[in-house]
Amino acid sequence: MKDEPVIIERVYNAPVKAVWEAITDLNKMRQWYFPMLEEFEPEVGFETKFDVENDGKTYVHIWKVKEADPYKKISYEWKFGDYPGDSVVSFELFEEDDSTRIVLTHTGVETFRGDLHPGLAKSNFVEGWTSFIGTKLKEYVEQDVEA
Repeated sequence: MKDEPVIIERVYNAPVKAVWEAITDLNKMRQWYFPMLEEFEPEVGFETKFDVENDGKTYVHIWKVKEADPYKKISYEWKFGDYPGDSVVSFELFEEDDSTRIVLTHTGVETFRGDLHPGLAKSNFVEGWTSFIGTKLKEYVEQDVEA
């Protein structure tokens, strides 16, 4: 179905605390996620926006934290300035022995009208989240474990 959320699930060889900090601490988020992020607080109601350049276009990212349950889940509304649509991204963490299972769910991606705005097509979100969650965040949180 076209309206199904983007869901990416991985297991990291890192404790929940390290993964939580990587997805909620501004300085750590800048290292693996969005270097241009100017502010972020894992508190319900917190809002931020920042620009991301891609293929010669600027996408204004607008986030508003909807849920923050430390070491378990953070969700934020995700919109793009000058584009239609409204989505929600959730990161859920599950402790599994010495590892952490992360489940990223991005709902509402279809509201960005990727048919009219190819840069916001669902396939781009699948590719982006697979890179962020499958590679960048994994490498970031596991580097400390191996050190």
